Amino acid sequence: MTDEGDGSVDAEDAAAVTTLASPTPADAREAVAAAIEREDVVSVFGTCTVEYEGRASSHLGPGDRLVVCKPDGTTLVHTDEGHQPVNWQPPGSTQEARLTDGRLELHSLRSTPEEELLVRFAEIIQVTAYDVTDETELALEGTEEDLRERVLDNPDLVESGFTPLATERETPAGAVDIFGEDGQGRRVVVELKRRRVGPDAVGQLGRYVDALERDLHAEADVRGILVAPSVTDRARRLLAEQGMEFVALEPAA
Repeated sequence: MTDEGDGSVDAEDAAAVTTLASPTPADAREAVAAAIEREDVVSVFGTCTVEYEGRASSHLGPGDRLVVCKPDGTTLVHTDEGHQPVNWQPPGSTQEARLTDGRLELHSLRSTPEEELLVRFAEIIQVTAYDVTDETELALEGTEEDLRERVLDNPDLVESGFTPLATERETPAGAVDIFGEDGQGRRVVVELKRRRVGPDAVGQLGRYVDALERDLHAEADVRGILVAPSVTDRARRLLAEQGMEFVALEPAA
């Protein structure tokens, strides 16, 4: 219940939080397993390695990382950089905390397609479980879909002579938001972002351009255009260094 006087939340209405500082691997495994069983959100921070096998394979050597397991099956592995996880498993995956050779392991398995994520902790600094209740849906204004519709309705917003050919065009690096041609017949990859973006978006666009150049033919000239309300100075420099471009555009007119 909210106190109208100071905006505080009564203790009985606050989310229940359980925290273990520097637990033993056995205590950490028990806490994580219990949190998964209760369908809590649980986080583990410590020094770990990460192995992934699935559509590709990857290995992360020892490092300090934050691992978050959500009750819908999502598992996220975060480092100290960027807003996106370095490894993750989507909703619907199964999660398990286990003890192997005296070390805590967090195991996530996805069946279709088959993907496996294994996080092995050499040191556990903190385990925290949150009994979270959130029934409020996010109300979005100015989505990327709105931005896509603006471009499709008026392609000249990207540049004069731009012709969209496909949306969500699949590449080995992922789906391109809008694929088209410019006035000189060169192929164009358009990546849409609804908010101010940084270097991560530039890297994503670059991967799409590279993938399409490989897919088409060796002489293919593929341009990359990032469309967003604004970009950071570092992102603008990276775009220039990689020969890609930026167009400032808001989702809503």
